[in-house]
Amino acid sequence: MTVRKAWVVAAAVTGVGLSFVMLLVVGVYIVAGNLAGGVGGGSVGLAKGAVPAAYQTLVQKWGNLCGAINPALLAAQLYQESGFNPNAKSPAKAEGIAQFIPGTWATHGVDGDGDGDRDVWDPNDAIPSAASYDCQLASYVKDAPGNITENMLAAYNAGAYAVIKYGGVPPYRETRNYVKTITTLEQSFARPVNRVDPSRQAAAAIYYAQKKLGTPYLWGGNGTADQGGRFDCSGLTKAAYESVGVTLPRVANDQYNAGPHPAREELLPGDLVFFSDDLTNSRTIRHVGIYVGGGYMIDAPRTGAVIRFDPIDTPDYFGATRVTEDGAKALPTTV
Repeated sequence: MTVRKAWVVAAAVTGVGLSFVMLLVVGVYIVAGNLAGGVGGGSVGLAKGAVPAAYQTLVQKWGNLCGAINPALLAAQLYQESGFNPNAKSPAKAEGIAQFIPGTWATHGVDGDGDGDRDVWDPNDAIPSAASYDCQLASYVKDAPGNITENMLAAYNAGAYAVIKYGGVPPYRETRNYVKTITTLEQSFARPVNRVDPSRQAAAAIYYAQKKLGTPYLWGGNGTADQGGRFDCSGLTKAAYESVGVTLPRVANDQYNAGPHPAREELLPGDLVFFSDDLTNSRTIRHVGIYVGGGYMIDAPRTGAVIRFDPIDTPDYFGATRVTEDGAKALPTTV
């Protein structure tokens, strides 16, 4: 049934009427029904390209330093802290890819590459130090009730004393939000081991994008009246999901982190599909569209073109994201 629906959608690509949209709506929810209850979680493997190639080996190795962390969790922390930028510096004087403040680095920085120094600006030191610090915090709160990983993250945010005092994640809004944010982002950086849940908002997001077919492209376009209702690629995907109450980041390479990553053969209508000239690094993603089935997407391709249907199976196809509400909410506003 699912395969047949995909071919029905492919045959309908030449039309842009209501019948096409209804096929998509029906198809999405038939697929959703077929998959309900048959979905698994992630693993400690990293999703394709989610971590820049320069840091992937480090994150994979040091993410297994202790049982409280895993590579996807460590990746989520690095992305949340700096967007994998080794030169990041915050107004609070946090430094480097792992955003250590000087006092914490002085105590917890390690010489991860064994070259005789501890350099907060060197990911070969900073990433191992982040993992080591996590594991130290986990050891401080190991006797507190509850989930050891959540307690470790709470200790990172609020201090180990607060976790011990409250017997687990303390009742601070900021701390609970931090724990939820990192554990949600973890799913975006983990390589799925089974099919992932379909999005309930997918059909309506497609419907929104379908109504924009034929609209001229505008670089930086968000579809506002002063822009003549025009979009660029990520402006279109952002507006499509915003129409169903899901707020995505503005740029494509951050939209990639709004949920787990289905394989090519597991794509469903409504998935975001991404394109890049570097297939090892999600931070280099330069284009995004909304998958509609049958190997096609709706996208705003480039200056001089209009919003249209395009095939996704091109050499620069990077991967896909199944947008979730929690995944979108977990994304940092700036990285």
